[in-house]
Amino acid sequence: MKFKRIKKLHFVGVGGTGMCGIAEVLHNLGYALTGSDLKKTEVTEFLEKLGITIHYSHQAKNIGDADVVVYSSAVKQDNPELVAAREKKLPTIPRAEMLSELMKMKFSIAVAGTHGKTTTTSLLGHVLSAAGFDPTVIVGGRVLGVGVNAYVGKGDYLVAEADEFDRSILRFYPTMAVITSIESEHMECYRDLDDLYDCFVEFASRVPFYGSVIYCLDDHGLQHIRDRFSRPSISYGFSRHADLYASDLKYSADGIEYVCHNNGNTLGNVRVPLFGKHNALNSLGVIAAAMDLEIPFGTIISAIRTFPGVGRRMELVGERRGIRVYDDFAHHPTEIKTTLEGVRKSFSNRIVVVFQPHLYSRTRMFQKEFGSAFFDSDMLIVTDVFPSREQPIEGVTGELVADSVARAGHKRVEYMADKSKIPGFLKDKLSSGDIVIVIGAGDINRISPIILEEIDK
Repeated sequence: MKFKRIKKLHFVGVGGTGMCGIAEVLHNLGYALTGSDLKKTEVTEFLEKLGITIHYSHQAKNIGDADVVVYSSAVKQDNPELVAAREKKLPTIPRAEMLSELMKMKFSIAVAGTHGKTTTTSLLGHVLSAAGFDPTVIVGGRVLGVGVNAYVGKGDYLVAEADEFDRSILRFYPTMAVITSIESEHMECYRDLDDLYDCFVEFASRVPFYGSVIYCLDDHGLQHIRDRFSRPSISYGFSRHADLYASDLKYSADGIEYVCHNNGNTLGNVRVPLFGKHNALNSLGVIAAAMDLEIPFGTIISAIRTFPGVGRRMELVGERRGIRVYDDFAHHPTEIKTTLEGVRKSFSNRIVVVFQPHLYSRTRMFQKEFGSAFFDSDMLIVTDVFPSREQPIEGVTGELVADSVARAGHKRVEYMADKSKIPGFLKDKLSSGDIVIVIGAGDINRISPIILEEIDK
């Protein structure tokens, strides 16, 4: 996996979840790397520990003597580093194009869909590793147990998360595509829902004739487009009409368990150390993909049973005085609803949720849907919006979400614009047995250890 004439790369917006894994892979392949972002985060700190120089500003001089500049889809074209690169006639490469080039060098498996990409990608990489495939894996989250967003294997397989933001999935030509779900998201990049559907159909058509498309039959969006797939396909879900389906789903404090069937034949029990029906579906997608690669069912389920999980996907941060604190990356109403449903079915404990909305546009678009997303929580605290790449929108704050949840009938909702006050506020309201879930795709996870410290006082 080498690019001719390229020795040094500079990443603009290197702290993005999609950028970090690619940077990590290229670093591990021996390329010299630098990066830039506006502020220090867990991601940039991790990259610095690898020996990658990170600049916390966007200036022309940051590109140094790079041979190529890779940029995040959140970076605007007038960014001074991109302007400087073009003036020097250096190649400026979108993140998705760089990932696509890496994928061309291997038997590539792209995991796409609105929800579940990171968990599915990580779990599939874990299964392939257990089966001796020694894959290269690039995900948008930190894989627990190994503590990385990506790892380079010596085998012929590459598993990567493929994002639909900015139509990035259309840069990929994977040998196998796994599509978990299709729902309204990143609609600023699409004319309407039909345009989003068309994008996924085109993505599936880029799989070669000898490849395969693995998709969730339970998903309404995929039901809408499945008959337009022109490549061999395998469906999975809880529907008995799926090629691979689950039955007898059980919930416990250790995760979930179900019986797996393939075209009507019972294969056996599957134990998944994750919470929620959505993770049963994610694991089914992995089983379908792995079986298509001719990995024995026994090997697959043994690997799934030992999966350590992914950072900020119901990640247990710690426990103090019988109170457990988890981090979760959910930011779309559907993700929040399914996550809390899964926790509620696994535990009878009181559930306290801290939520930070992500993006002003998403908060405005889904304010009504957020209203019904938190009913499986006993208490909810909403803080202000994490802007990420966006400028404020007048009248759009976290209070929109809190008001929507209260109007829907939730009786214990608080709005606290200043998130730093939340740990102290919670201290006297928590008791042994409570489960605290800190939810959001922004920087809200930084208060999780502080909540634990407050409990200890």
